[in-house]
Amino acid sequence: MDFRDLQLFCHLATSLHFGKTSAAQFVSPSTLSRVIQRVENECGAALFVRNNRSVRLTHAGQELLEFAEPMLTEWRDLVSSLNQTSQQLTGELRFFCSVTASQSHLPQLLAKFRQQYSGVDFKLETGDPGLAVQKVLDGKTDVAIAINAPDLPVELHFQPLAKVPLVLAMPKRLTATHIDNIDWRNTPVIMPESGPTRRTVHHWFAEAGVRPHVYASVAGNEAIVSMVALDCGVGFVPRVVLEHSALQSQVNYIDVVNIEPYELGLCCLNTRRQEPLVQAMLQQGVN
Repeated sequence: MDFRDLQLFCHLATSLHFGKTSAAQFVSPSTLSRVIQRVENECGAALFVRNNRSVRLTHAGQELLEFAEPMLTEWRDLVSSLNQTSQQLTGELRFFCSVTASQSHLPQLLAKFRQQYSGVDFKLETGDPGLAVQKVLDGKTDVAIAINAPDLPVELHFQPLAKVPLVLAMPKRLTATHIDNIDWRNTPVIMPESGPTRRTVHHWFAEAGVRPHVYASVAGNEAIVSMVALDCGVGFVPRVVLEHSALQSQVNYIDVVNIEPYELGLCCLNTRRQEPLVQAMLQQGVN
């Protein structure tokens, strides 16, 4: 059980509302449910009684709350104390993220980090977001901006940053305003070769009962946008990719409300999360 799990548990134990805790802690309801189930499994007891209308603590949940709150307070005090010596940190931190994330999320993180840890050299590598997890597992980067997934290896620690919705990008000549207006039998689809978008899109097509006409499979969301701009077909991409694309004016897009958004976050090895440089970067993502 880690501090993030306890933090989510304590917030839910106070709010007694999964939706409010999900929004306040920037996690999806499904992620919150998995965390609570994991904590209950580790404790060997039910911590909440929940139904469609209410949530309340069990006796075991109250006992855990009384145990966890002082511990989290001591942890925050320790982190605050360690931060007082932050200017003494030196060394090199290797960081990996996609080109889009380097424009959308990294600047704020890095600005805060550089302000506090001016003695640390920051080495950035950009590439396909689908490579982020393996880069961390292989020890080729210390921290990465990655996308959470059900099969995220247990060796990794994931700290949520933001929810990233997916949209359907279309060539400029198409003016559909709703996903139901797409004639999938006659509309070619640009698919990602691998990664979380491919898994999510396959699941969406299966749920919708659609057998897509795949025109091409390409590496990276930016490549999908390029193919769409060339009128090769339509493709699902994170909205933030379109917002930071030089080709934004050459494509249209439709918001898709029934496709699961990405959970974007900082990722590192569990065995390294307490290392000073890694911990310093993780702290930048804590709201």
